[in-house]
Amino acid sequence: MKRLQHHLLAKCDTPAALWIIFILTIMESIFLFIPPEVYMTPTIVANKKKAVPVVLVTALGSLVGGILAYLIGMFLFATVGSWIIETFLSWEMFEHAQYLFAKHGLFIIFLAAFTPVPYKLLTIVAGFLAFNPLLYFAGTAVFRTMRFAVLGAIIWRFQEQANYMVKRFFWPLAILGILAAGFGVILMKFI
Repeated sequence: MKRLQHHLLAKCDTPAALWIIFILTIMESIFLFIPPEVYMTPTIVANKKKAVPVVLVTALGSLVGGILAYLIGMFLFATVGSWIIETFLSWEMFEHAQYLFAKHGLFIIFLAAFTPVPYKLLTIVAGFLAFNPLLYFAGTAVFRTMRFAVLGAIIWRFQEQANYMVKRFFWPLAILGILAAGFGVILMKFI
C-alpha cells in the first residue's frame, strides 16, 4: 500500500498531471460532480512550485468547459443538454436556475463561481437563455480563477503540513473523498 501511495504522489509531480487537471476540469464544467479542488490539491501538495501553473490550468480548463456547456445549452439543449439534466441533475433544478437567472442575473455568475451550486447547470441554463456570453464568461473567468487562486495560495502556504497529512492519512482521505463524491452524486439525484 505504501508503495502505491508514493507512486501516486510521485505521479502528481509530472507534466502529465497538469494535462489531467485541465481535462478533468473541462469535464467537471460539463458533467462531473467532483470539484476541481480535488484535482488541484495533490499536485500542489506534491510540489508547491506548481501552485501557479495548477491554478492557471484549472482556470483555463474551467473556462473551456464552461464555453462547451454554454454551447450545449444554446445549440444542443434538446439532445445533449436534456440528457445531462436528466442524468446528472433534475428538471426542478433546471427550472429553479432559470428563475434565478431571471431574478438575479449577475449575482448568479458569482454564485456559479464561488459556491457548490453546480457550475454546469448554471452554464447550460445561461446558454439556453442566451444570457450575454461575454458578461457570463468574463464574470466566471474572474470569479472562478479567484476561487482556485485562493485555494492554491492556502495549499501553497501550508504545503508541508498538507504533505505530512496526505502521506500519513492517504488511504483514509482517498476513501473519504470517494465516498463524499458518491454521496454528492446521490444527493443531487434526490434534490
